[in-house]
Amino acid sequence: MISLLTYAAIILGIVAIARLLKVYELSATLKGNEQEDAVSYSDNKFNARLMMVFLFAFFAFCIYLVISYKDNLLPEAASEHGVEIDSLFNFNLLIIGIVFIAVNILLFYFAYKYYSRKGLKATYFAHSTKLEMIWTVVPAVFLAVIIIYGLAVWNKITSPIDSNKAVVMELFAEQFKWTARYGGADNVLGETNYKLTADMNPLAIDTTDKNAWDDKISNGEFHIPVNKVVLMYFRSKDVLHSAYMPHFRAQMNCVPGMRTEFHFTPTITTAEMKVKTNNPEFEYVLLCNKICGATHWNMQMKIVVDTEDDYKKWLAEQKTFKEKSMAQTAIENKVAINH
Repeated sequence: MISLLTYAAIILGIVAIARLLKVYELSATLKGNEQEDAVSYSDNKFNARLMMVFLFAFFAFCIYLVISYKDNLLPEAASEHGVEIDSLFNFNLLIIGIVFIAVNILLFYFAYKYYSRKGLKATYFAHSTKLEMIWTVVPAVFLAVIIIYGLAVWNKITSPIDSNKAVVMELFAEQFKWTARYGGADNVLGETNYKLTADMNPLAIDTTDKNAWDDKISNGEFHIPVNKVVLMYFRSKDVLHSAYMPHFRAQMNCVPGMRTEFHFTPTITTAEMKVKTNNPEFEYVLLCNKICGATHWNMQMKIVVDTEDDYKKWLAEQKTFKEKSMAQTAIENKVAINH
């Protein structure tokens, strides 16, 4: 770790260099030289050549970074729309990369070609409608293409779908944990109301709604079937959270007082991904992507992508909301009697 003394030495070194340059400028002025004459033609030419050297060194460094860290970008997409998200991402990178390369080449080439020398004067003009149209219209066209492309991909996971053809579930966020709730045998989630939030009912489920009685609740992890549409709803108990599942390229804000949603189709089971990554410890993960408090960093939940048979088996083993409520009530009654 760099010490405070080291920082101080660096700052003092920069200040000393700046003062030495100032002394050089003042000495040139006292000798009767103008500021522009204090730097010789050979100095300018040398600096111009250094610009080209820096250009090639800079691009070589950029290429090195791309090669070295390309595997540290997003992991392999494990959902249908994830492939499209990656295509959109690569399309954006391509456009940005072309502009980045072109601008830097022109920047350093102009510094090399038009270095200061006697007899060379810059052309000055105050206004050019043609140039202004070019640098306004061209970026606008590219931005429009990016936005339209992005909206088309986004709409595929947020547009309404037939819930009867999907696994219906909900992710409930609170500081600092997630709870998953499934539609149960009827594949319909029970109604909720934040006013019903209580110690015995942290999810604020309407207990009078019969659709809620068979809802399945899972805390430690949640499972989803491969190659089947998963319709997810999101709610928050306290502050703004964000459900982020990097392998599925899926993210949605969890907003207190309202319900958000999207749908996606997982394409690679957890077991298959363990083989693909050659990592027997691999697990899909749900993260919170909004800074929601002191333990935000640890607000996560394991996701398991199963075959459809394994998913149905796991879901059948989970207790329903009614069973959990009855068990909780029995425990609390027992505690009250003992006291």
